Amino acid sequence: MSHVFHRVLSRALPRAVRADGVWIEDADGKRYLDGSGGAIVVSLGHGDRALIDAMTAQASRLPYVHGTAFTTDSLEDYADDVASVLPLDDARIYPVSGGSEAVETALKLARAYYLARGERSRTVVIGRRSSYHGNTLGALDVGGKEQLRRPYAPWLGRFAHVDAAYEYRCANPAHPVGCGRWHAGQLERAIVGAGPATVAAFIAEPVAGATLAAAVPTDDYWSSVVEVCRRHRVLVIADEVMTGFGRTGRWFGLDHWGVRPDILTAGKGSTSGYWPFGFAACSGEVFETVRPNGFVHGFTWSHNGVGAAVAHAALRRLRESNLVQASALQGELLLKDLAGALAEHPTVGDVRGIGSMIGIELVADRDTKVPFARSEQRTERVLAAARERGLLLYSNAGHVDGDGDLLMLGPPFTISDEERGLLAERTVAAITSLDG
Repeated sequence: MSHVFHRVLSRALPRAVRADGVWIEDADGKRYLDGSGGAIVVSLGHGDRALIDAMTAQASRLPYVHGTAFTTDSLEDYADDVASVLPLDDARIYPVSGGSEAVETALKLARAYYLARGERSRTVVIGRRSSYHGNTLGALDVGGKEQLRRPYAPWLGRFAHVDAAYEYRCANPAHPVGCGRWHAGQLERAIVGAGPATVAAFIAEPVAGATLAAAVPTDDYWSSVVEVCRRHRVLVIADEVMTGFGRTGRWFGLDHWGVRPDILTAGKGSTSGYWPFGFAACSGEVFETVRPNGFVHGFTWSHNGVGAAVAHAALRRLRESNLVQASALQGELLLKDLAGALAEHPTVGDVRGIGSMIGIELVADRDTKVPFARSEQRTERVLAAARERGLLLYSNAGHVDGDGDLLMLGPPFTISDEERGLLAERTVAAITSLDG
C-alpha cells in the first residue's frame, strides 16, 4: 500500500528510477521515450550536468533566504540575463514556484497596477474559453476548461471569457477569412459589455496549449486583439508557461508575431523541470507604476536562489547550444513526419503545431469533424497503447462540449534524428492500434 495521494487514482503507476536524454526507465527496467517532456516541460533532456551542477553549487553555498530579507547573486544575475530575451520593455521578473503561481501573480499585478493609478473599478480579467492557466483558484477562474472548473464552480465566476483562436473548429462564419479581426471584435464586445472602465486585463496563451493541443492562431490574431486592448487601456497578459523558452522555435511564442505584452508568465521550460520555478514578468512601465505603493503579494518560496541558478543554467544551455533553433528544426521535421503518416488515417482530424509543440486531434468522422464520445475513452486507450510501446505522450479530452480527444507531443529539444523517427513511428502505431 502506498501512502502517497497520487495524481492518477484509476491505475497503478510504474516507479521511475532514472532518466537520461529523452529516456525514462522504470523499476522493472522498461524504458520509455519521453515524447512530451512530461507535461511539455523537459526541453533540455534528462540528466543535463550543467543544470545539476548549478543546482548543487547554489544549494551548497546558499540554499534559502527569505525574499523580504535578502536578494542573491544568482537571482540578480538571472534576472539581468533573462531580461535580454523577454519580449518586454525594461523587464522586471517576480520569481515563483511554477506556472499557476505565476498566473496568480500576474492577475494580482494587473489589479495592483490599476489601484496605483487610482482606477479601482478595474477588476475584470478576460480569458478565453477552452483555455488553461493553472489550477489555483484565480488561474482556474480565468481559464476556460469546464471539466476542471465544474467541481469548484461555486467558488468561481469573477471573470469573463471569449472564444479561443482554434482554427480547426473556428466559429467565425467567414472562416478562414478575417479570423483575427473576428476574434478582436468578440473581445471588444466583451470589454464594452463589462464596461471599459471595469476591465483590467486580457490573458491568453500565444499558442493554445494543453486544452487545444498546439492550436496556432492566424497571423492577424495577436495584432488585432492587442490593438483592441491598447485602445481600451486593458493590460495584455501573455501566458508563456508552455510556449516560452524555445518551445515554439522562438524564445517566446509572441516573438512569432512581434507582440510585446505588458505582463508575461513563465514556468515549465524555464528550468526544464529540474527545479519548481517560474515567474511573472512585467514591463518597466508597469513596475514603476506599482512600485510607490508596493505589491501586496508573496510566497515562501518566491525569489528562490537555487531555482534562479538552475534557470540561469538552462538559459545558458539554450543559448550556447543553439537549442531554440534545434526546437524549430526538430519540431518541423516531426510535424512533417506525423502529418505525412497520418494524412489518410480515418480517425485523425488534424495534425498541427509550431516548433516542438505538436497536437493531434482524433475524430470519429474526418469529414464532419464529429468527435468521439467521451464514453469511448479514445485518448486514454491511445495513451495506454503508447505506454505499452515504451512511449509517453501528453493528452487532453472533452474540449468539444464534453467530448473530443487530443494528443500532444513536445519532446526535449536535444532529441536525435533517430529518436525523432522512433517517436513518430510509435505515435502512429499507438493511434492505428485502435483501428481493429
